[in-house]
Amino acid sequence: MDRIAWHCHECFHGMQESETAGGIVVVIDVLRASTTIVTALANGAIGVRPELSPDAARKAAKAASSGGECLLGGERGGLRIDGFDLGNAPRDYHRQAVAGRRIVTTTTNGTAAVAACPQAEAILVGALVNRRAVAARALELALAGGGPPRPIHLVCAGTDGMVTEEDVLAAGAILDAAGATRVDDPAAAALERFRRTVRGATDASVPLAAALADSRGGKNLLAIGMAADIGDAAAIDTIPVVPRLDRGTGWFRLDP
Repeated sequence: MDRIAWHCHECFHGMQESETAGGIVVVIDVLRASTTIVTALANGAIGVRPELSPDAARKAAKAASSGGECLLGGERGGLRIDGFDLGNAPRDYHRQAVAGRRIVTTTTNGTAAVAACPQAEAILVGALVNRRAVAARALELALAGGGPPRPIHLVCAGTDGMVTEEDVLAAGAILDAAGATRVDDPAAAALERFRRTVRGATDASVPLAAALADSRGGKNLLAIGMAADIGDAAAIDTIPVVPRLDRGTGWFRLDP
């Protein structure tokens, strides 16, 4: 595994598309898009399609509804968009709400981070909740094909164009699960930050929840009364699934 180079992009804003070309990308938006996408697919959603704007999401949902019921999910300013079925709270994407349905989503940061990596070989969704599963799958894809190993890029969404603690912590958590050793400087810093945060904890979700609450994104959620989402996002290693973008259709589906 030490042949694989790991890169951490602490915030996708300003990142050039060419930086992730040909690599394996793990998009991270812990609060809350990546946690929500992982949760939705784990609870039986057929697929989740990211769109950059509410209007684009409405059009995509209308087109997708011809093949079965499609839900609209997402937020602006942290709150559910007017007329949408769901917001961006992971707990709203429970099995009764999403099983057997398609979901089109648009969020302030996460969906834009996906769009910033059009030349990647594969795009996965990573969060604290699925960090072991996504680390393992990223490693498999990096080594697939028999040629030189592909680099793995952890692309953090950030908040409003700024680096935010929760995404960097999740990047460090994924690096820790992967046993990554060939890391660039931002990845090394993320790995150390994660290990320092959970050091000595019998339940890593407790210090992680505290760190998330103190982050830029966490403070935004607390301000709008969504503290419960922080605990849900901090539940490390609780969902063993990996969403992968289907290039042909634009939908995230469970990676086999």
